[in-house]
Amino acid sequence: MAAQAVPERVDRIVIENCSIATVDADDTEYASGHVVVAGNRIESVGAGRAPEGLENVVRRIDGTGHLVTPGLINTHHHFYQWITRGLATDHNLFEWLVALYPTWARIDEQMVRAAARGSLAMMARGGVTTAMDHHYVYPRGSGDLTGAIIGAARETGVRFTLARGSMDRSEKDGGLPPDFAVETLEGALAGTEAAIDAHHDASFDAMTQIAVAPCSPFSVSTELMRQGAELARRRRVRLHTHGSETVEEEKFCHELFGMGPTDYFESTGWLGDDVWMAHCVHMNDSDIAAFARTGTGVAHCPSSNARLAAGIARVPDMLAAGVPVGLGVDGTASNESGELHTELRNALLVNRLGPHRERALNARQALRLGTYGGAQVLGRAEQIGSLEPGKLADLVLWKLDTLAHASIADPVTALVLGAAAPVTLSLVNGKPVVEGNRLITVDEDALARATRDEARRLAQIAAGA
Repeated sequence: MAAQAVPERVDRIVIENCSIATVDADDTEYASGHVVVAGNRIESVGAGRAPEGLENVVRRIDGTGHLVTPGLINTHHHFYQWITRGLATDHNLFEWLVALYPTWARIDEQMVRAAARGSLAMMARGGVTTAMDHHYVYPRGSGDLTGAIIGAARETGVRFTLARGSMDRSEKDGGLPPDFAVETLEGALAGTEAAIDAHHDASFDAMTQIAVAPCSPFSVSTELMRQGAELARRRRVRLHTHGSETVEEEKFCHELFGMGPTDYFESTGWLGDDVWMAHCVHMNDSDIAAFARTGTGVAHCPSSNARLAAGIARVPDMLAAGVPVGLGVDGTASNESGELHTELRNALLVNRLGPHRERALNARQALRLGTYGGAQVLGRAEQIGSLEPGKLADLVLWKLDTLAHASIADPVTALVLGAAAPVTLSLVNGKPVVEGNRLITVDEDALARATRDEARRLAQIAAGA
């Protein structure tokens, strides 16, 4: 990509003597190299020491024993579920939703703020520099949930996409959510456009963006799908939803719409290079070809898919066809660890249980899913996802010289297949978010207490309903 101009007078951070995995188009790596950050941009990446004579170097870091990668990018999550972790642990997707919807429908602004802060903190301390949240539960009188989520992201310091979700198909209409848990068609569209008006930033270095995101075929009317797609394209924002997650969903689509999920999505305007969908587990060859033809992206969530017994997504086949694929944590009520490193490892391991076996994915492909692949599906591959001059300075310095990794010679293999690596430094937009494996933007201990208290309050309210 063409380098972006860097102002002459900027502070610089220099990292040297580290292994580097750039995840650029050529998968360029350096056994011992440097990264220079100037302001909020990457100024140079290369072998050996940083160039001599750099001005305004405010920090110089010896990266011996470390690997530098692009920051991890999470492409699917439900932050509010942080305060309902550990429930319905032996259910499939539809059973799990029916069990938890009545509790989720009682959330309020204070709960959502605490849950968002907890979800974001867990991801950020584990190397995520760009997060997204698909929030689709907006109970009446619950307060400013959109503002609470976006405020939590700003406080944490990560780059963020809010997929403003919605549901308007309740039990009375043949859907899964209880009647009191959904919005009207008009309310959902108005709330979504209001979020775009208030918060979407289309600039190169945007910290907050909004996507249009009706929840799923079994909780959203066809009209909301159609008008949601029209809204997104009129306002030039991206589109996100759940798709082809389970065999039950496929059966639901055939019974209600007379076609499978992919054909249904295409009929409502929901295939295109501005769309990404979560899960996509049950995709046949025709479905994958349709995604490849239209440039529709996928958020692969291996831990959640396993937790809910949904199945194994055909990620190797999607990649071979040219489908953009990123990784997602998914909600922490179906992935209680709540961090993305697990998904690097599980994407590799779970896909090797499929028909491609040991050739399904390798460590570098897994890292690409969690970085550049995520940038692709969020529509930000020109700005983030790889370490290249001119891109935004979102990067992670992983410590790989401790007992957990010291005997693994290849640093990328150590990162992906080894235990979760400590984060010595995480930069977002050129600013530190994690130092010495601790968040510097958030008091983790206080946050743990706050999220525990909100989880208890929600449980008490739900029990008394």
